[in-house]
Amino acid sequence: MRSQDLDRAGITDPEMRASYERCRELNAAHGKTYYLATLLLPPAKRPYVHALYGFARYADEIVDDLASTLSEQQKADELRSWGDRFFAALRRGRSDDPVCRAVVDTVLRWDIPVEHFEAFLHSMAMDLTVTGYDSYEDLYEYVYGSAAVIGLQMVPILEPTQPAAYEHAKDLGVAFQLANFVRDVGEDLQRGRVYLPRDELARFGVTRADLERRVVTREIRAALEFQIARVRALEEASRAGITMLHPSSQPCIEAARILYCGIVDAVEDIDYQVFTRRATVPTSRRLAVALPAWREARRARRLHGEGRPHGLNAPAAASGG
Repeated sequence: MRSQDLDRAGITDPEMRASYERCRELNAAHGKTYYLATLLLPPAKRPYVHALYGFARYADEIVDDLASTLSEQQKADELRSWGDRFFAALRRGRSDDPVCRAVVDTVLRWDIPVEHFEAFLHSMAMDLTVTGYDSYEDLYEYVYGSAAVIGLQMVPILEPTQPAAYEHAKDLGVAFQLANFVRDVGEDLQRGRVYLPRDELARFGVTRADLERRVVTREIRAALEFQIARVRALEEASRAGITMLHPSSQPCIEAARILYCGIVDAVEDIDYQVFTRRATVPTSRRLAVALPAWREARRARRLHGEGRPHGLNAPAAASGG
């Protein structure tokens, strides 16, 4: 992380700075689109977003590291233990964990509700025992914790101007997650999971066994088209919420919306061949979105300022340690 970002955020403690840098490294290595969008935020806001990503990524690694030799029960025990340590650190007001130190600081600075992290870890634990979902209502329990709360965690940092921004953030987070489910059908099967609701697959004459054959049939294509339509409906519903954020935050979220939801466009571009190809947003498209967004972000900061770069509770949270 550029030290200027940490300086502008008022993060001075060396160990705290190292923790934020560790989270930034996780974001840069594993969340390239997320990382690109984060660069559109005011520099002082970027470390907090990296910290939230670091928390999510670390938990996800416990659950989904394909190289892990741990049993599902051992993974569940490790996830629970790590979560317990995190929540204890939140109550204490500080953490010695290389990742959680920055996360605790971010949560305290921005008054992010602890229940969002509880919901996230609940969904991560579901991945260790649940291999499919009967309906969208059943799936929503999972996506609320794995995706909707990510949006809810972010909103305080983005500085909403209206309470309705939170509901729109949930919609956008779920749209991102569902787009990933469409793209990753083949990859998720490798992990023994299907995130497309059984009743919706059945509507098009598709079973789990059909997916496991890894051949895109007319029926599977139709089922994926249905899922893509939901992504686009949620994306459209979320758009009003972007205008309810501080002007310096809007270019970041608008770019993220276009690029993440653009995953389903990429699925269409590869003719739904999700078992043999990974749909990606082309670099040319990323640049076409990012460059104008970068100019707009600079303009917004110049006209409207950067919001509250030290958070809502900087004096209490800035002591580090």
